[in-house]
Amino acid sequence: MNIEQMKYPIGKFKLPDMVTSEVIGKFILVIESFPARLKAEVEKLTDEQLDTPYRPDGWTIRQVVNHLADSHMNGLIRHKLLLTEDKPTIKPYMEDRWAELVDSKTMPIASALQILDGVHKRWTILLKSLSDSDLKRIYIHPEHAKEFQLEESIALYAWHCNHHLAHITELKKRKGW
Repeated sequence: MNIEQMKYPIGKFKLPDMVTSEVIGKFILVIESFPARLKAEVEKLTDEQLDTPYRPDGWTIRQVVNHLADSHMNGLIRHKLLLTEDKPTIKPYMEDRWAELVDSKTMPIASALQILDGVHKRWTILLKSLSDSDLKRIYIHPEHAKEFQLEESIALYAWHCNHHLAHITELKKRKGW
């Protein structure tokens, strides 16, 4: 496996050409099922395994799990801002720096898994309540100098779940865990 495959084991994000309510429903199912799927992959790993990078110069599994908690907390907040404000500008965060903080690098992953479980339960309830007009609402992401419709953001977070889960599952396959 080459480095590009290690970075993007499921490929780079691409919004489907046609985003229907059925497609959105599938994205929501990915988000809803993610905490259980992640937990099943990481709960029996040793500290040594959790501290293994998924690729050369990449984050460790521990950092990936903590990143997911950080990212998805931000995702839920972004979606709530989008639904309650008119075209809000969201606050980006430096995820690479967050991943280097002591909690991301050294803490047991149990609290991150608990955060993901709670955030995803709330997020799923919110996402399942959306109307067609809600899905067209927009937030501005200053880091990318781009407007995101909610439907695109849902697609991106569903991809994000599977993207990082594949980092873990592919490493486990390569290592024979």
